[in-house]
Amino acid sequence: MSHQESLTVYLAAFVAELVHSGITDVVVSPGSRSTPMALVMAEHPDLKVHIHVDERSAAFFALGIAKVTNRPVAILCTSGTAAANYFPAIVEAHYARVPLLVLTADRPHELREIGAPQAIDQIHLYGHHVKWFAEMAPPEKSDEMIRYARTLCSRAAAIASKAPAGPVHLNFPFREPLIPQLDENLFNIIERPKGYVKVHTGDLTISNEDIEQIAQRLKGKERGVIVCGNLADHQFAAAVNRLSAILKFPILADPLSQLRSGKHGFDNIIDTYDTFLRNEDAKSHLKPDLIIRFGAMPVSKALTIFIKENPNADQFVIDGGGRWRDPANLSTDMIFCQETVFCNKLVSYLNDNSSLEYLHEWQRVNAITKQNMTKVEKLKELSEGKLFYQLAELLPEGATLFVGNSMPIRDLDSFFLNNQKNIKVMANRGANGIDGTVSTALGAALYSKSLYLVLGDLTFFHDLNGLIAAKKYNIDIHIILINNNGGGIFSFLPQAQHPKHFELLFGTPLDIDFELAVRMFNGEFTKITDWDHLQLELEKSLQSKGLQVYEVITNRDKNRDEHRQFWQSVSQEISEFVKGEL
Repeated sequence: MSHQESLTVYLAAFVAELVHSGITDVVVSPGSRSTPMALVMAEHPDLKVHIHVDERSAAFFALGIAKVTNRPVAILCTSGTAAANYFPAIVEAHYARVPLLVLTADRPHELREIGAPQAIDQIHLYGHHVKWFAEMAPPEKSDEMIRYARTLCSRAAAIASKAPAGPVHLNFPFREPLIPQLDENLFNIIERPKGYVKVHTGDLTISNEDIEQIAQRLKGKERGVIVCGNLADHQFAAAVNRLSAILKFPILADPLSQLRSGKHGFDNIIDTYDTFLRNEDAKSHLKPDLIIRFGAMPVSKALTIFIKENPNADQFVIDGGGRWRDPANLSTDMIFCQETVFCNKLVSYLNDNSSLEYLHEWQRVNAITKQNMTKVEKLKELSEGKLFYQLAELLPEGATLFVGNSMPIRDLDSFFLNNQKNIKVMANRGANGIDGTVSTALGAALYSKSLYLVLGDLTFFHDLNGLIAAKKYNIDIHIILINNNGGGIFSFLPQAQHPKHFELLFGTPLDIDFELAVRMFNGEFTKITDWDHLQLELEKSLQSKGLQVYEVITNRDKNRDEHRQFWQSVSQEISEFVKGEL
């Protein structure tokens, strides 16, 4: 039996099992040692192979596909530093709970630790940032080893998908020659041709006894809030609205909770808390004695501080992945149960809360804040806050909105208000980094009807090479580039009080003409001149194809001043309202 025959049969069985396990997309970065796996993957008729030459961008591109499809995506690279370049996306996938199957080719054991080229230590390369690691056995054709390859493939895909989803790493040592024997019967598997083993998983749930005890503890509670962070379950909105309607608790909806947009009810959904929870009078007036929290920690720092400042409140954290999401260590009850399941079960044990007073207080403060939003709307010059305030109106029905980190995600939280347009909101909030944002959005755009990416100039620059995917695969994406020539978020941080080295260390102006870079990737570039121009371009965007970039020039210092003036104005009105209530 030849080495090539063993290599071919072993990998064909593995790749066939990939497809049987529900994986339809793989992102491959070219390399020599990964040749056998890449060639076999390219031969499978049901596998979509996407080529991305930069491993860092490739992994983020796969991350975007997995985020929007909720299915594992495989990534394949050669040995050496190629695998190390996957690391940032793997970290993001781990903390954001996105399923990835990381396949790294490696030197065989006899070429390790002896100075062979392109040989690094790839064993447990990603440490605790992957859910599971396996060093694959060298390819063999025996029945036992074929079963081994198929079983590990199914197992890896299932572990990646099981809540909490995340990345899994399989390391493949390959000996030369690296060219498999490809023929038309490559995937003609006799034993269990429809898949070797199917892994069945279920949602975390909670016993009726426990849910009844929780319901008893909620009886008589009138000053409670429901905080909803990043959640991808499309059934959650209806379930948490039913829970809120019975408890008469306001829902503080993070933009990534998918609760600020859709056809569900909005009566109890509070969407301007990031603004009014900066006011001490409001925080004192709205002080809760119970907090129920779903999903990831919210984007809003003001809301996070509000939660921390109420340590005596009972705090229920519900997590369907069975992980500990409580950075302040204030939870009284950590409940490992799928979020929609929890809401639906709890509702059946509750009676309607008769008191509406606390809910109405939140609604009135929310309404006052919204009334003040007209001050943002009246701004004549291009500004970052007004951009996000207008997005719900400017974007088409059913759009996907992907938002970069730093200031854009915070402005989204502050100014993107409730709407019925079914806009899906996405961001890389696992590790909150700016790297790979363009590539992640492009991966998501591959399976989205109309995707709009809003990001800052530093974030755009950080992943410019990711634009090659838009050119190579003719991906339709609309990028609104907020260019304030540097790191705008630092203008809001204590560093700004020390101007001597601020621009050098934090402002970091790039002074780049991004139009040249966009044209290099066959994109269309438009410099927005005013609000009417932006509206016109976004109206035209529905007919636009390929890469479209709209640059919105803003001023960092003026943006900071506009935000502070708005917050101060709202704060004054809220303080007057609260004092009038007392």
